[in-house]
Amino acid sequence: MKTLSAAGLVLGAAPGLLAAAVTGRRKRYAIVGLGSRYRMYHDAIEKTYKEHAELVALCDKNAGRLALAQKRSAENGAPVPAGYLHTDFDKMVREAKPDVVIVTTMDSTHDEYLVRAMELGCDTVTEKPMTTTPDKCQRILDARAKTGKLVRVLFNYRYSPPRTQVKDILMSGEIGEVLSVDFQWLLNTSHGADYFRRWHGRKENSGGLMIHKATHHFDLVNWWLGAVPVRVDATGKREFYTPAMAKRFGLSSHHDRCHTCPEKDKCGFFMSLADNPGLKSLYLDQEHHDGYFRDQCVFNPRIDIEDTMNVIVGYDNNVTLNYSLNAFNAWEGYQIAFNGTLGRLEHSIVEQVYVNAADSDDAQGAIAEGGTRTRVIPLRGAGRKVEPWTGTGSHGGGDKLMLDDLFLPAPPADKYLRAADERAGAISILIGAAANQCFTTHQPVDIRKLVTGLGTPEYAPMPSRTGPLPMPQAARIRRG
Repeated sequence: MKTLSAAGLVLGAAPGLLAAAVTGRRKRYAIVGLGSRYRMYHDAIEKTYKEHAELVALCDKNAGRLALAQKRSAENGAPVPAGYLHTDFDKMVREAKPDVVIVTTMDSTHDEYLVRAMELGCDTVTEKPMTTTPDKCQRILDARAKTGKLVRVLFNYRYSPPRTQVKDILMSGEIGEVLSVDFQWLLNTSHGADYFRRWHGRKENSGGLMIHKATHHFDLVNWWLGAVPVRVDATGKREFYTPAMAKRFGLSSHHDRCHTCPEKDKCGFFMSLADNPGLKSLYLDQEHHDGYFRDQCVFNPRIDIEDTMNVIVGYDNNVTLNYSLNAFNAWEGYQIAFNGTLGRLEHSIVEQVYVNAADSDDAQGAIAEGGTRTRVIPLRGAGRKVEPWTGTGSHGGGDKLMLDDLFLPAPPADKYLRAADERAGAISILIGAAANQCFTTHQPVDIRKLVTGLGTPEYAPMPSRTGPLPMPQAARIRRG
């Protein structure tokens, strides 16, 4: 086998692994994009689901991270997969012959690998967001229609037990059919600030928080409602993560990055890559391969994404969503209320504080102890508190259930239809893409005009929107 001595990267096929695959007993996977998020799939394939799956190839543009990923396989006691640089993606598919390509690259490049993998005969799996613009979304939809290969978009929040419970209550009809939704999502100045340090701070890379982050939230609402968004109006601005704010906080100016910042001792947003073993090995030690700095200044003028956003979405079933996202708040989590014909469902979650789960995957999206509250209030009468469904692990227990659904050859039947395809991936990002247009044009956007050939995702049955309703009980009027 050939080697890249600078990184210790093994190139070419891994004979033992390929020999095991010839039996056809396990599905063959390749992963492209080896930042922090990919490791969940890497470990799942090589440990939890090794009887059903095997990892045959790894691909990234950073040779150092490729070597780290191969080392991880060795530590997992698994055969070391072949490693390929991103320029050899076609070669990887030809040589390693994966059945499925998992895409965990930078958001703006998802379409490149999804489309090419389908063209080369592979089914695909992608981290959210599916992509970042309507044009790239159209490429994916067209490739899916042309090739017949599958696209699976991974929305782990759907699988999180307390969020699935919300879906269960809505499906039950207890509050009737939903007429409007009020949804507020808050990012704190630990996690929220981190989007402004990374490549996410440039809209050309991430689509901004309206796509990279809010695609989670829009997908939840789409799935909760079982509806398709058709119209968006929005406003957005950046006022907190700016050079002017750096000076107001007492700094002389913004700087390039934390690692070399001359005012690191004064800055409450300083993050040390060197002191975090996970971040150091994955990013600081690999900078010389691609020049990417993981700790860019949150006040740098390079940033062009918003930190304060408000969106109104109209759905094909006439529901209206009022949504806000704020990236510099005092706590992390969300509050949502569904206003129905028979009552109101209120649900909120406080998430634990984390910046980047480079050392512990369980930290991602974890729910604070006692942080889930759900209440159902009829139009008239006393409300009831709902004992929340719970889970363990990252994203409130959602990741484990999602991985079971993804990797088990015969996953349990799912009445909530939580698995998402390219249609669900598209409508979640198109809300954000439309919002981004609104930020510039100050005009509402018809989502149906952004792409063609979209279709409607598969949704679980929801309460009828035309049938008879029970009359609310008579109101008791108190006399003075």
